[in-house]
Amino acid sequence: MTIAYRTLSKLVVPALGNLFCVARVNLSTIKMASNNPDYKSATSLRILAFPCNQFAGQEPGNSEDIVCFMNERKVNFDMFEKIDVNGDSAHPLWKFLKHKQGGTLGNFIKWNFTKFIVDKNGVPVERHGPNTDPINLVKSLENYW
Repeated sequence: MTIAYRTLSKLVVPALGNLFCVARVNLSTIKMASNNPDYKSATSLRILAFPCNQFAGQEPGNSEDIVCFMNERKVNFDMFEKIDVNGDSAHPLWKFLKHKQGGTLGNFIKWNFTKFIVDKNGVPVERHGPNTDPINLVKSLENYW
């Protein structure tokens, strides 16, 4: 499988259908979710992962390192270039997500594995923190298929 590793400047949110956006990547859980046959039948679901090194330097690799890591693990979700999700250098997509789905005690991303669900119209409809396992989001995702 070829990893869809691309720059975010080419991303047009409404054209992608239902999105599930994750800051950084919890591979075992997301891979399990993205390989689930029930999800595969929902062809509009796209899982997008955005590496970010703003949380205790936990994503230090460069683009080539990340692509190699993803290829070795045979993931089947979209992986994008490393970005910032907080501060002045935050990517516009993440500024938009945080603005539309604010967080507890502020809109900033508190830690890795923050998750957003975006509907087929490009509207962020849910935000989930790092402790929410993607498997536990099935019911929420089904509302938007």
